[in-house]
Amino acid sequence: MTDTQTALGFDALGLPDAVLQILSGLGYETPSAIQQAAIPALLAQRDVLGMAQTGTGKTAAFALPIVTRLIAEPNTQRNPVALVMAPTRELAQQVAQAFGSYAGKALPRRILSVYGGSPYGAQIRALKDGVDVVVGTPGRLMDLMRKGHLDVSGLRTLVLDEADEMLRMGFIDDVEWVLSHTPDERQIALFSATMPREIKRIADRYLNQPEEVSIKVATTTAATIDQRHILVHRNQKPELLARVLEVEPTDGVMVFVRTKIATEEVADLLRSRGFAAESLSGDLSQEQRDKTVQRLKAGKIDVVVATDVAARGLDVTRISHVINYDMPSDPEAYTHRIGRTGRAGRSGQAILFVQPRERRMLGIIEKVTRGKVELMEAPTVAQVNAARQNALQTRIERQLGKDLNAQRAVLDALRANSELDDADLALGLLAELTAGQPLVLDEAQELHAVQNRGPRGDKHDRGSKGGQGGERRPRRERPAGAEAGMERYRVEVGHNHGIKPGNLVGAISNEAGVDAKLIGRIDLFDDYSLLDLPEGMPKPIFKHLKTVWVCGQKLAISKDTGAAPADTEQTPPSKPRPGKPRKKPAGGKRKKPRAK
Repeated sequence: MTDTQTALGFDALGLPDAVLQILSGLGYETPSAIQQAAIPALLAQRDVLGMAQTGTGKTAAFALPIVTRLIAEPNTQRNPVALVMAPTRELAQQVAQAFGSYAGKALPRRILSVYGGSPYGAQIRALKDGVDVVVGTPGRLMDLMRKGHLDVSGLRTLVLDEADEMLRMGFIDDVEWVLSHTPDERQIALFSATMPREIKRIADRYLNQPEEVSIKVATTTAATIDQRHILVHRNQKPELLARVLEVEPTDGVMVFVRTKIATEEVADLLRSRGFAAESLSGDLSQEQRDKTVQRLKAGKIDVVVATDVAARGLDVTRISHVINYDMPSDPEAYTHRIGRTGRAGRSGQAILFVQPRERRMLGIIEKVTRGKVELMEAPTVAQVNAARQNALQTRIERQLGKDLNAQRAVLDALRANSELDDADLALGLLAELTAGQPLVLDEAQELHAVQNRGPRGDKHDRGSKGGQGGERRPRRERPAGAEAGMERYRVEVGHNHGIKPGNLVGAISNEAGVDAKLIGRIDLFDDYSLLDLPEGMPKPIFKHLKTVWVCGQKLAISKDTGAAPADTEQTPPSKPRPGKPRKKPAGGKRKKPRAK
Protein backbone atom coordinates (compact mmCIF):
# COMPACT_ATOMS: atom_id res chain seq x y z
CA MET A 1 0.00 0.00 0.00
CA THR A 2 1.51 3.32 -1.09
CA ASP A 3 0.63 6.54 0.72
CA THR A 4 3.46 8.89 -0.15
CA GLN A 5 6.15 8.96 -2.79
CA THR A 6 9.59 10.50 -3.03
CA ALA A 7 9.69 13.18 -5.72
CA LEU A 8 10.84 11.71 -9.02
CA GLY A 9 10.94 12.77 -12.63
CA PHE A 10 9.03 10.99 -15.39
CA ASP A 11 12.35 9.62 -16.66
CA ALA A 12 12.64 7.53 -13.46
CA LEU A 13 9.36 5.68 -14.06
CA GLY A 14 10.49 3.50 -16.97
CA LEU A 15 8.76 5.44 -19.74
CA PRO A 16 10.47 5.38 -23.17
CA ASP A 17 12.14 8.45 -24.70
CA ALA A 18 9.32 8.92 -27.24
CA VAL A 19 6.77 9.33 -24.43
CA LEU A 20 9.11 11.52 -22.36
CA GLN A 21 9.48 13.89 -25.32
CA ILE A 22 5.70 14.13 -25.68
CA LEU A 23 5.34 14.91 -21.96
CA SER A 24 8.03 17.56 -22.18
CA GLY A 25 6.22 19.18 -25.10
CA LEU A 26 3.02 19.24 -23.06
CA GLY A 27 4.83 21.04 -20.23
CA TYR A 28 4.77 18.10 -17.78
CA GLU A 29 7.70 18.22 -15.37
CA THR A 30 7.04 16.14 -12.24
CA PRO A 31 4.70 13.14 -11.95
CA SER A 32 1.96 13.22 -9.35
CA ALA A 33 1.89 10.72 -6.49
CA ILE A 34 -0.61 8.43 -8.21
CA GLN A 35 1.52 8.46 -11.37
CA GLN A 36 4.68 7.61 -9.44
CA ALA A 37 2.96 4.67 -7.78
CA ALA A 38 0.82 3.27 -10.61
CA ILE A 39 2.93 3.72 -13.78
CA PRO A 40 5.76 1.30 -12.82
CA ALA A 41 3.24 -1.35 -11.71
CA LEU A 42 1.21 -1.05 -14.91
CA LEU A 43 4.37 -1.11 -17.05
CA ALA A 44 5.23 -4.37 -15.28
CA GLN A 45 1.78 -5.59 -16.41
CA ARG A 46 0.45 -5.93 -12.87
CA ASP A 47 -3.13 -5.19 -11.89
CA VAL A 48 -3.61 -1.97 -9.92
CA LEU A 49 -6.24 -1.00 -7.34
CA GLY A 50 -5.98 2.74 -6.80
CA MET A 51 -7.78 4.95 -4.29
CA ALA A 52 -7.36 8.55 -5.44
CA GLN A 53 -9.55 11.62 -5.78
CA THR A 54 -10.46 13.21 -9.09
CA GLY A 55 -7.75 15.66 -10.04
CA THR A 56 -4.76 13.64 -8.83
CA GLY A 57 -3.53 12.73 -12.33
CA LYS A 58 -5.20 9.32 -12.69
CA THR A 59 -5.71 9.61 -16.44
CA ALA A 60 -1.99 9.91 -17.16
CA ALA A 61 -1.32 7.16 -14.60
CA PHE A 62 -3.14 4.57 -16.73
CA ALA A 63 -2.89 6.16 -20.19
CA LEU A 64 0.90 6.49 -20.33
CA PRO A 65 1.57 2.75 -19.71
CA ILE A 66 -1.03 1.84 -22.35
CA VAL A 67 0.56 4.20 -24.88
CA THR A 68 4.02 2.87 -23.97
CA ARG A 69 2.97 -0.73 -24.61
CA LEU A 70 1.27 0.19 -27.89
CA ILE A 71 4.47 1.84 -29.10
CA ALA A 72 6.52 -1.21 -28.10
CA GLU A 73 3.95 -3.75 -29.31
CA PRO A 74 1.85 -2.15 -32.07
CA ASN A 75 -1.69 -3.41 -32.46
CA THR A 76 -1.84 -5.41 -35.69
CA GLN A 77 -5.59 -6.12 -35.54
CA ARG A 78 -8.66 -3.96 -36.00
CA ASN A 79 -10.00 -4.73 -32.54
CA PRO A 80 -8.97 -2.64 -29.51
CA VAL A 81 -6.27 -3.76 -27.09
CA ALA A 82 -7.28 -1.31 -24.35
CA LEU A 83 -10.73 -0.48 -22.97
CA VAL A 84 -11.53 2.31 -20.50
CA MET A 85 -14.90 2.55 -18.73
CA ALA A 86 -15.97 5.99 -17.48
CA PRO A 87 -19.25 7.04 -15.79
CA THR A 88 -20.14 10.00 -18.07
CA ARG A 89 -19.79 11.02 -21.70
CA GLU A 90 -17.84 14.12 -20.62
CA LEU A 91 -15.24 12.06 -18.78
CA ALA A 92 -15.08 9.59 -21.68
CA GLN A 93 -14.39 12.43 -24.10
CA GLN A 94 -11.83 13.95 -21.76
CA VAL A 95 -9.96 10.66 -21.33
CA ALA A 96 -9.95 10.03 -25.09
CA GLN A 97 -8.54 13.52 -25.69
CA ALA A 98 -5.85 12.87 -23.09
CA PHE A 99 -4.90 9.63 -24.86
CA GLY A 100 -4.58 11.60 -28.08
CA SER A 101 -2.26 14.11 -26.41
CA TYR A 102 -0.07 11.44 -24.81
CA ALA A 103 0.10 9.31 -27.96
CA GLY A 104 1.18 12.18 -30.21
CA LYS A 105 1.64 10.88 -33.74
CA ALA A 106 2.20 7.30 -32.60
CA LEU A 107 -1.51 6.36 -32.75
CA PRO A 108 -3.18 8.47 -35.45
CA ARG A 109 -6.98 8.13 -35.53
CA ARG A 110 -6.92 4.95 -33.43
CA ILE A 111 -8.55 6.26 -30.24
CA LEU A 112 -12.35 6.24 -30.00
CA SER A 113 -14.82 7.46 -27.38
CA VAL A 114 -18.31 5.91 -27.31
CA TYR A 115 -21.29 6.96 -25.20
CA GLY A 116 -25.06 7.08 -25.14
CA GLY A 117 -26.99 9.91 -26.73
CA SER A 118 -24.89 9.91 -29.90
CA PRO A 119 -25.64 7.96 -33.11
CA TYR A 120 -24.35 4.42 -33.34
CA GLY A 121 -23.40 4.77 -37.00
CA ALA A 122 -20.21 6.81 -36.66
CA GLN A 123 -19.02 4.72 -33.72
CA ILE A 124 -19.67 1.45 -35.55
CA ARG A 125 -17.84 2.69 -38.67
CA ALA A 126 -14.84 3.71 -36.56
CA LEU A 127 -14.76 0.27 -34.92
CA LYS A 128 -14.83 -1.40 -38.35
CA ASP A 129 -11.96 0.79 -39.54
CA GLY A 130 -9.90 -0.32 -36.54
CA VAL A 131 -9.06 1.18 -33.17
CA ASP A 132 -6.38 0.70 -30.50
CA VAL A 133 -8.13 2.24 -27.49
CA VAL A 134 -11.86 2.54 -26.79
CA VAL A 135 -13.11 4.82 -24.01
CA GLY A 136 -16.80 4.67 -23.19
CA THR A 137 -19.68 4.61 -20.77
CA PRO A 138 -20.73 1.16 -19.50
CA GLY A 139 -24.14 1.06 -21.18
CA ARG A 140 -22.90 1.96 -24.66
CA LEU A 141 -19.90 -0.39 -24.38
CA MET A 142 -22.23 -3.23 -23.40
CA ASP A 143 -24.64 -2.49 -26.25
CA LEU A 144 -21.83 -2.46 -28.83
CA MET A 145 -20.44 -5.73 -27.45
CA ARG A 146 -23.84 -7.47 -27.39
CA LYS A 147 -24.53 -6.45 -30.99
CA GLY A 148 -21.16 -7.74 -32.15
CA HIS A 149 -19.70 -4.38 -33.16
CA LEU A 150 -17.10 -4.24 -30.37
CA ASP A 151 -14.81 -7.28 -30.22
CA VAL A 152 -12.75 -7.39 -27.01
CA SER A 153 -11.19 -10.82 -27.56
CA GLY A 154 -7.76 -9.25 -28.05
CA LEU A 155 -7.96 -6.97 -25.02
CA ARG A 156 -4.72 -6.46 -23.08
CA THR A 157 -5.77 -3.77 -20.60
CA LEU A 158 -9.09 -2.80 -19.00
CA VAL A 159 -9.46 0.37 -16.91
CA LEU A 160 -12.34 1.29 -14.60
CA ASP A 161 -12.13 5.03 -13.99
CA GLU A 162 -14.14 6.55 -11.10
CA ALA A 163 -15.67 3.20 -10.21
CA ASP A 164 -17.56 4.56 -7.20
CA GLU A 165 -19.23 7.15 -9.45
CA MET A 166 -20.39 4.36 -11.78
CA LEU A 167 -21.85 2.61 -8.73
CA ARG A 168 -23.63 5.79 -7.62
CA MET A 169 -25.15 6.25 -11.09
CA GLY A 170 -26.56 2.71 -11.14
CA PHE A 171 -24.13 1.23 -13.71
CA ILE A 172 -22.68 -1.53 -11.55
CA ASP A 173 -24.55 -4.35 -13.34
CA ASP A 174 -23.35 -3.06 -16.73
CA VAL A 175 -19.78 -2.84 -15.43
CA GLU A 176 -19.84 -6.44 -14.23
CA TRP A 177 -21.35 -7.62 -17.52
CA VAL A 178 -18.49 -6.02 -19.47
CA LEU A 179 -15.88 -7.41 -17.06
CA SER A 180 -17.31 -10.91 -17.34
CA HIS A 181 -17.07 -10.81 -21.16
CA THR A 182 -13.39 -9.84 -21.40
CA PRO A 183 -10.44 -12.27 -21.68
CA ASP A 184 -9.17 -13.86 -18.46
CA GLU A 185 -5.58 -12.76 -19.07
CA ARG A 186 -6.22 -9.03 -19.46
CA GLN A 187 -4.64 -6.51 -17.08
CA ILE A 188 -7.05 -4.45 -14.95
CA ALA A 189 -6.59 -1.02 -13.37
CA LEU A 190 -9.43 0.06 -11.08
CA PHE A 191 -9.49 3.62 -9.74
CA SER A 192 -11.99 4.91 -7.21
CA ALA A 193 -12.08 7.86 -4.81
CA THR A 194 -13.77 5.66 -2.19
CA MET A 195 -14.04 1.90 -1.75
CA PRO A 196 -17.69 0.94 -1.12
CA ARG A 197 -18.52 -2.71 -0.48
CA GLU A 198 -19.70 -3.33 -4.07
CA ILE A 199 -16.49 -1.93 -5.59
CA LYS A 200 -14.34 -3.97 -3.17
CA ARG A 201 -16.28 -7.08 -4.17
CA ILE A 202 -15.59 -6.45 -7.86
CA ALA A 203 -11.91 -5.85 -7.13
CA ASP A 204 -11.63 -9.09 -5.15
CA ARG A 205 -13.39 -11.05 -7.90
CA TYR A 206 -11.74 -9.72 -11.04
CA LEU A 207 -8.29 -8.31 -10.10
CA ASN A 208 -5.30 -10.62 -9.80
CA GLN A 209 -3.08 -9.79 -6.79
CA PRO A 210 -3.24 -6.07 -7.54
CA GLU A 211 -0.76 -3.43 -6.47
CA GLU A 212 -2.79 -1.34 -4.02
CA VAL A 213 -2.19 2.40 -4.19
CA SER A 214 -3.74 4.95 -1.84
CA ILE A 215 -2.95 8.59 -2.40
CA LYS A 216 -3.41 11.32 0.17
CA VAL A 217 -3.58 14.58 -1.72
CA ALA A 218 -1.39 17.35 -0.34
CA THR A 219 -2.15 20.12 -2.84
CA THR A 220 -2.53 23.53 -1.19
CA THR A 221 -2.85 27.08 -2.42
CA ALA A 222 -0.96 30.17 -1.29
CA ALA A 223 -2.36 31.91 1.79
CA THR A 224 -1.81 35.27 0.06
CA ILE A 225 -4.44 34.50 -2.61
CA ASP A 226 -8.08 35.45 -2.01
CA GLN A 227 -10.20 32.84 -3.80
CA ARG A 228 -13.76 33.52 -4.96
CA HIS A 229 -16.26 32.00 -7.38
CA ILE A 230 -19.26 33.29 -9.31
CA LEU A 231 -22.16 31.07 -10.37
CA VAL A 232 -22.87 31.80 -14.02
CA HIS A 233 -24.69 30.42 -17.06
CA ARG A 234 -22.44 29.78 -20.03
CA ASN A 235 -23.96 32.47 -22.24
CA GLN A 236 -23.37 35.05 -19.49
CA LYS A 237 -19.61 34.48 -19.26
CA PRO A 238 -18.43 37.04 -21.88
CA GLU A 239 -20.46 39.88 -20.36
CA LEU A 240 -19.58 38.79 -16.83
CA LEU A 241 -15.86 38.85 -17.62
CA ALA A 242 -16.05 42.40 -18.97
CA ARG A 243 -18.00 43.60 -15.93
CA VAL A 244 -15.63 41.93 -13.46
CA LEU A 245 -12.68 43.67 -15.15
CA GLU A 246 -14.52 47.00 -14.94
CA VAL A 247 -15.43 46.69 -11.27
CA GLU A 248 -12.37 44.94 -9.78
CA PRO A 249 -9.30 47.12 -8.95
CA THR A 250 -6.92 45.20 -11.20
CA ASP A 251 -3.35 45.61 -12.36
CA GLY A 252 -2.20 42.80 -14.64
CA VAL A 253 -4.76 40.04 -15.27
CA MET A 254 -4.46 36.43 -16.46
CA VAL A 255 -7.64 34.94 -17.93
CA PHE A 256 -7.55 31.16 -18.33
CA VAL A 257 -9.58 29.36 -20.99
CA ARG A 258 -9.67 25.75 -22.12
CA THR A 259 -8.76 25.92 -25.83
CA LYS A 260 -6.48 27.79 -28.22
CA ILE A 261 -9.47 29.07 -30.19
CA ALA A 262 -11.00 30.49 -27.01
CA THR A 263 -7.87 32.55 -26.30
CA GLU A 264 -8.43 34.52 -29.51
CA GLU A 265 -12.19 34.76 -29.09
CA VAL A 266 -12.01 36.08 -25.53
CA ALA A 267 -9.10 38.43 -26.32
CA ASP A 268 -11.06 39.85 -29.29
CA LEU A 269 -14.09 40.35 -27.05
CA LEU A 270 -12.04 42.27 -24.49
CA ARG A 271 -10.35 44.44 -27.12
CA SER A 272 -13.78 45.34 -28.51
CA ARG A 273 -14.73 46.52 -25.01
CA GLY A 274 -11.67 48.76 -24.72
CA PHE A 275 -9.34 46.50 -22.73
CA ALA A 276 -5.67 46.14 -23.68
CA ALA A 277 -5.71 42.34 -24.11
CA GLU A 278 -3.70 39.73 -26.01
CA SER A 279 -3.87 35.95 -26.35
CA LEU A 280 -1.25 33.41 -25.36
CA SER A 281 -1.52 29.86 -26.72
CA GLY A 282 0.58 26.96 -27.89
CA ASP A 283 0.28 28.20 -31.49
CA LEU A 284 2.63 31.11 -30.75
CA SER A 285 6.35 30.81 -31.34
CA GLN A 286 8.67 31.26 -28.38
CA GLU A 287 9.60 34.70 -29.70
CA GLN A 288 5.93 35.77 -29.92
CA ARG A 289 5.28 34.38 -26.46
CA ASP A 290 8.23 36.29 -24.99
CA LYS A 291 7.03 39.54 -26.60
CA THR A 292 3.55 39.12 -25.11
CA VAL A 293 4.98 38.47 -21.65
CA GLN A 294 7.29 41.49 -21.90
CA ARG A 295 4.37 43.72 -22.95
CA LEU A 296 2.43 42.52 -19.90
CA LYS A 297 5.39 43.19 -17.61
CA ALA A 298 5.87 46.66 -19.08
CA GLY A 299 2.20 47.59 -18.69
CA LYS A 300 1.61 47.95 -22.43
CA ILE A 301 -1.17 45.37 -22.11
CA ASP A 302 -3.23 44.62 -19.01
CA VAL A 303 -4.93 41.30 -19.80
CA VAL A 304 -3.50 38.06 -21.18
CA VAL A 305 -5.91 35.27 -22.18
CA ALA A 306 -4.08 31.94 -22.00
CA THR A 307 -4.36 28.17 -21.96
CA ASP A 308 -2.83 26.08 -19.18
CA VAL A 309 0.07 24.82 -21.30
CA ALA A 310 0.93 28.27 -22.69
CA ALA A 311 1.07 29.81 -19.20
CA ARG A 312 3.40 27.24 -17.64
CA GLY A 313 6.43 28.91 -16.10
CA LEU A 314 5.06 32.42 -16.61
CA ASP A 315 6.27 34.73 -13.81
CA VAL A 316 4.98 38.32 -13.88
CA THR A 317 4.92 40.14 -10.54
CA ARG A 318 2.26 42.68 -11.55
CA ILE A 319 -0.48 40.07 -12.04
CA SER A 320 -3.08 41.01 -9.44
CA HIS A 321 -5.92 38.79 -10.68
CA VAL A 322 -6.30 35.33 -12.16
CA ILE A 323 -9.73 34.73 -13.67
CA ASN A 324 -10.71 31.15 -14.48
CA TYR A 325 -13.07 31.85 -17.39
CA ASP A 326 -13.27 28.09 -18.06
CA MET A 327 -13.24 25.54 -15.24
CA PRO A 328 -9.82 23.83 -14.96
CA SER A 329 -9.70 20.11 -15.66
CA ASP A 330 -8.51 19.21 -12.17
CA PRO A 331 -7.42 20.77 -8.84
CA GLU A 332 -3.75 20.57 -9.78
CA ALA A 333 -4.39 22.70 -12.88
CA TYR A 334 -6.37 25.13 -10.70
CA THR A 335 -3.43 25.45 -8.30
CA HIS A 336 -1.02 26.10 -11.18
CA ARG A 337 -3.33 28.75 -12.62
CA ILE A 338 -3.91 30.79 -9.50
CA GLY A 339 -0.23 30.52 -8.63
CA ARG A 340 0.38 33.17 -11.33
CA THR A 341 -0.78 35.78 -8.78
CA GLY A 342 0.17 36.49 -5.15
CA ARG A 343 3.88 36.41 -5.97
CA ALA A 344 6.86 38.14 -4.35
CA GLY A 345 4.97 38.65 -1.09
CA ARG A 346 2.05 40.44 -2.77
CA SER A 347 -1.58 39.51 -2.26
CA GLY A 348 -3.54 38.16 -5.21
CA GLN A 349 -7.11 37.57 -6.34
CA ALA A 350 -8.41 34.38 -7.97
CA ILE A 351 -11.93 34.34 -9.44
CA LEU A 352 -13.52 31.16 -10.78
CA PHE A 353 -16.54 31.13 -13.13
CA VAL A 354 -18.70 28.12 -12.19
CA GLN A 355 -21.53 26.85 -14.36
CA PRO A 356 -24.32 24.85 -12.66
CA ARG A 357 -22.98 21.54 -13.97
CA GLU A 358 -19.49 22.35 -12.63
CA ARG A 359 -20.37 22.70 -8.95
CA ARG A 360 -19.14 19.19 -8.25
CA MET A 361 -15.67 20.12 -9.54
CA LEU A 362 -15.73 23.21 -7.32
CA GLY A 363 -16.26 20.93 -4.32
CA ILE A 364 -13.39 18.69 -5.45
CA ILE A 365 -11.09 21.71 -5.81
CA GLU A 366 -11.92 22.91 -2.30
CA LYS A 367 -11.38 19.45 -0.85
CA VAL A 368 -8.10 18.75 -2.63
CA THR A 369 -6.60 22.21 -2.13
CA ARG A 370 -7.90 22.42 1.44
CA GLY A 371 -9.06 25.96 0.78
CA LYS A 372 -12.40 27.75 0.69
CA VAL A 373 -13.45 29.36 -2.59
CA GLU A 374 -15.93 31.92 -1.34
CA LEU A 375 -19.13 32.77 -3.23
CA MET A 376 -18.99 36.14 -4.99
CA GLU A 377 -21.99 37.91 -6.47
CA ALA A 378 -21.81 39.05 -10.09
CA PRO A 379 -21.23 42.81 -10.42
CA THR A 380 -24.53 44.67 -10.39
CA VAL A 381 -25.59 47.33 -12.88
CA ALA A 382 -25.14 49.97 -10.15
CA GLN A 383 -21.56 48.81 -9.47
CA VAL A 384 -20.66 48.81 -13.16
CA ASN A 385 -22.13 52.28 -13.69
CA ALA A 386 -20.28 53.68 -10.68
CA ALA A 387 -17.03 52.14 -11.92
CA ARG A 388 -17.52 53.62 -15.41
CA GLN A 389 -18.25 57.10 -14.07
CA ASN A 390 -15.23 56.98 -11.75
CA ALA A 391 -13.02 55.81 -14.61
CA LEU A 392 -14.27 58.64 -16.85
CA GLN A 393 -13.70 61.20 -14.13
CA THR A 394 -10.16 59.92 -13.59
CA ARG A 395 -9.39 60.12 -17.32
CA ILE A 396 -10.76 63.69 -17.52
CA GLU A 397 -8.78 64.83 -14.48
CA ARG A 398 -5.65 63.26 -15.93
CA GLN A 399 -6.10 65.21 -19.16
CA LEU A 400 -6.69 68.50 -17.35
CA GLY A 401 -3.22 68.28 -15.91
CA LYS A 402 -1.69 68.66 -19.39
CA ASP A 403 -1.09 71.67 -21.67
CA LEU A 404 -4.48 72.09 -23.35
CA ASN A 405 -4.11 75.49 -25.01
CA ALA A 406 -4.82 74.07 -28.48
CA GLN A 407 -7.94 72.30 -27.24
CA ARG A 408 -9.06 75.45 -25.43
CA ALA A 409 -8.90 77.42 -28.69
CA VAL A 410 -11.08 74.82 -30.43
CA LEU A 411 -13.54 74.92 -27.55
CA ASP A 412 -13.77 78.71 -27.70
CA ALA A 413 -14.46 78.52 -31.45
CA LEU A 414 -17.19 75.93 -30.93
CA ARG A 415 -18.80 78.05 -28.24
CA ALA A 416 -18.73 81.14 -30.47
CA ASN A 417 -20.03 79.45 -33.62
CA SER A 418 -22.77 77.32 -32.11
CA GLU A 419 -24.02 79.54 -29.31
CA LEU A 420 -24.20 76.43 -27.12
CA ASP A 421 -23.63 76.74 -23.42
CA ASP A 422 -20.87 74.81 -21.68
CA ALA A 423 -23.22 72.06 -20.42
CA ASP A 424 -24.53 71.29 -23.92
CA LEU A 425 -21.01 71.32 -25.37
CA ALA A 426 -19.81 68.91 -22.67
CA LEU A 427 -22.81 66.66 -23.29
CA GLY A 428 -22.18 66.56 -27.04
CA LEU A 429 -18.47 65.86 -26.56
CA LEU A 430 -19.28 63.04 -24.12
CA ALA A 431 -21.62 61.45 -26.70
CA GLU A 432 -18.88 61.76 -29.33
CA LEU A 433 -16.37 60.21 -26.93
CA THR A 434 -18.63 57.19 -26.37
CA ALA A 435 -19.51 56.80 -30.08
CA GLY A 436 -23.14 57.58 -29.31
CA GLN A 437 -23.49 54.54 -27.04
CA PRO A 438 -24.89 54.92 -23.51
CA LEU A 439 -22.14 55.25 -20.96
CA VAL A 440 -24.15 53.50 -18.27
CA LEU A 441 -26.28 50.35 -18.16
CA ASP A 442 -29.97 50.29 -17.33
CA GLU A 443 -31.69 47.96 -14.88
CA ALA A 444 -32.88 45.66 -17.65
CA GLN A 445 -29.24 44.69 -18.27
CA GLU A 446 -28.82 43.16 -14.81
CA LEU A 447 -27.22 39.70 -14.96
CA HIS A 448 -29.63 37.22 -13.41
CA ALA A 449 -27.70 35.16 -10.91
CA VAL A 450 -27.68 31.37 -10.96
CA GLN A 451 -29.69 30.23 -7.97
CA ASN A 452 -27.43 28.70 -5.33
CA ARG A 453 -28.87 25.33 -4.33
CA GLY A 454 -26.92 24.87 -1.10
CA PRO A 455 -23.23 24.07 -0.57
CA ARG A 456 -23.18 21.79 -3.62
CA GLY A 457 -26.49 22.10 -5.39
CA ASP A 458 -25.95 19.12 -7.65
CA LYS A 459 -25.81 16.81 -4.64
CA HIS A 460 -28.10 18.31 -2.03
CA ASP A 461 -31.24 18.86 -4.06
CA ARG A 462 -31.87 15.46 -5.57
CA GLY A 463 -34.52 14.37 -3.16
CA SER A 464 -33.99 10.76 -2.14
CA LYS A 465 -30.90 10.34 -4.25
CA GLY A 466 -28.79 8.96 -1.46
CA GLY A 467 -26.68 6.32 -3.18
CA GLN A 468 -26.99 2.56 -3.46
CA GLY A 469 -29.05 0.84 -0.83
CA GLY A 470 -30.07 4.11 0.85
CA GLU A 471 -33.41 4.65 2.55
CA ARG A 472 -36.16 5.57 0.12
CA ARG A 473 -38.43 8.30 1.35
CA PRO A 474 -41.38 8.92 -0.99
CA ARG A 475 -42.43 12.54 -1.03
CA ARG A 476 -46.19 12.85 -0.53
CA GLU A 477 -46.23 16.56 -1.32
CA ARG A 478 -45.30 17.87 -4.71
CA PRO A 479 -42.11 19.98 -4.48
CA ALA A 480 -41.92 23.64 -5.44
CA GLY A 481 -41.26 24.56 -9.06
CA ALA A 482 -37.90 24.13 -10.77
CA GLU A 483 -35.21 26.70 -10.12
CA ALA A 484 -34.03 29.28 -12.67
CA GLY A 485 -32.54 27.73 -15.78
CA MET A 486 -34.24 24.36 -15.17
CA GLU A 487 -37.53 22.75 -16.20
CA ARG A 488 -39.45 20.06 -14.34
CA TYR A 489 -40.26 16.79 -16.12
CA ARG A 490 -42.37 13.77 -15.18
CA VAL A 491 -41.39 10.17 -15.95
CA GLU A 492 -43.75 7.23 -15.55
CA VAL A 493 -41.56 5.09 -13.30
CA GLY A 494 -41.40 5.22 -9.51
CA HIS A 495 -40.88 3.33 -6.24
CA ASN A 496 -43.33 0.57 -7.20
CA HIS A 497 -41.11 -0.31 -10.16
CA GLY A 498 -37.94 -0.55 -8.06
CA ILE A 499 -36.44 2.66 -9.43
CA LYS A 500 -33.60 4.48 -7.68
CA PRO A 501 -32.38 8.00 -8.48
CA GLY A 502 -29.14 6.55 -9.82
CA ASN A 503 -31.08 4.59 -12.44
CA LEU A 504 -32.68 7.77 -13.75
CA VAL A 505 -29.40 9.67 -13.73
CA GLY A 506 -27.66 6.85 -15.58
CA ALA A 507 -30.39 6.43 -18.19
CA ILE A 508 -30.69 10.12 -19.02
CA SER A 509 -26.94 10.68 -18.97
CA ASN A 510 -26.17 7.76 -21.27
CA GLU A 511 -29.18 7.68 -23.55
CA ALA A 512 -29.66 11.42 -24.04
CA GLY A 513 -26.09 12.58 -23.59
CA VAL A 514 -27.09 14.88 -20.74
CA ASP A 515 -24.21 15.51 -18.34
CA ALA A 516 -25.08 13.86 -15.01
CA LYS A 517 -24.02 17.05 -13.23
CA LEU A 518 -26.75 18.95 -15.07
CA ILE A 519 -29.54 16.80 -13.66
CA GLY A 520 -31.15 18.62 -10.76
CA ARG A 521 -33.62 17.56 -8.11
CA ILE A 522 -35.20 14.09 -8.33
CA ASP A 523 -38.37 13.21 -6.39
CA LEU A 524 -39.60 9.62 -6.39
CA PHE A 525 -43.28 8.76 -5.92
CA ASP A 526 -45.01 5.40 -6.04
CA ASP A 527 -45.90 5.31 -9.76
CA TYR A 528 -43.96 8.22 -11.23
CA SER A 529 -41.03 10.54 -10.56
CA LEU A 530 -40.25 14.22 -11.06
CA LEU A 531 -36.86 15.54 -12.09
CA ASP A 532 -35.35 18.87 -13.06
CA LEU A 533 -33.40 19.17 -16.32
CA PRO A 534 -31.85 22.21 -18.06
CA GLU A 535 -34.43 24.28 -19.89
CA GLY A 536 -34.52 24.26 -23.67
CA MET A 537 -34.12 20.51 -24.16
CA PRO A 538 -33.71 19.83 -27.93
CA LYS A 539 -36.72 18.11 -29.48
CA PRO A 540 -34.75 15.06 -30.79
CA ILE A 541 -33.44 14.34 -27.27
CA PHE A 542 -36.89 14.80 -25.73
CA LYS A 543 -38.40 12.47 -28.35
CA HIS A 544 -35.70 9.85 -27.73
CA LEU A 545 -36.20 9.94 -23.95
CA LYS A 546 -39.86 9.05 -24.41
CA THR A 547 -38.74 5.66 -25.73
CA VAL A 548 -36.10 4.85 -23.11
CA TRP A 549 -36.80 1.95 -20.73
CA VAL A 550 -35.73 1.82 -17.07
CA CYS A 551 -36.56 -0.98 -14.60
CA GLY A 552 -38.85 -2.57 -17.19
CA GLN A 553 -40.84 0.64 -17.66
CA LYS A 554 -40.87 3.19 -20.45
CA LEU A 555 -39.89 6.64 -19.18
CA ALA A 556 -42.65 8.30 -21.26
CA ILE A 557 -41.16 11.63 -20.25
CA SER A 558 -43.36 14.74 -20.35
CA LYS A 559 -43.18 18.29 -19.05
CA ASP A 560 -44.70 18.43 -15.60
CA THR A 561 -47.85 20.52 -15.45
CA GLY A 562 -48.65 19.86 -11.81
CA ALA A 563 -51.44 17.45 -12.80
CA ALA A 564 -51.25 13.74 -13.50
CA PRO A 565 -51.12 13.07 -17.26
CA ALA A 566 -53.13 10.33 -18.89
CA ASP A 567 -51.85 6.85 -18.14
CA THR A 568 -49.25 5.63 -20.60
CA GLU A 569 -49.61 2.04 -21.70
CA GLN A 570 -46.45 0.14 -20.83
CA THR A 571 -45.83 -2.20 -23.75
CA PRO A 572 -42.61 -4.16 -23.28
CA PRO A 573 -39.84 -3.58 -25.86
CA SER A 574 -39.50 -6.16 -28.60
CA LYS A 575 -36.03 -7.11 -27.33
CA PRO A 576 -34.94 -7.32 -23.68
CA ARG A 577 -32.79 -4.43 -22.51
CA PRO A 578 -29.20 -5.34 -21.57
CA GLY A 579 -28.66 -6.11 -17.91
CA LYS A 580 -30.69 -8.18 -15.52
CA PRO A 581 -33.21 -10.60 -17.14
CA ARG A 582 -36.87 -9.77 -16.83
CA LYS A 583 -38.94 -11.64 -14.27
CA LYS A 584 -41.38 -14.05 -15.89
CA PRO A 585 -45.03 -13.79 -14.98
CA ALA A 586 -46.56 -16.30 -12.60
CA GLY A 587 -46.87 -19.73 -14.19
CA GLY A 588 -43.52 -19.55 -15.93
CA LYS A 589 -44.87 -18.34 -19.30
CA ARG A 590 -44.62 -14.88 -20.81
CA LYS A 591 -47.97 -13.28 -21.51
CA LYS A 592 -48.73 -12.58 -25.14
CA PRO A 593 -49.07 -8.92 -26.11
CA ARG A 594 -52.63 -7.69 -25.99
CA ALA A 595 -54.18 -7.30 -29.47
CA LYS A 596 -54.81 -3.73 -30.51
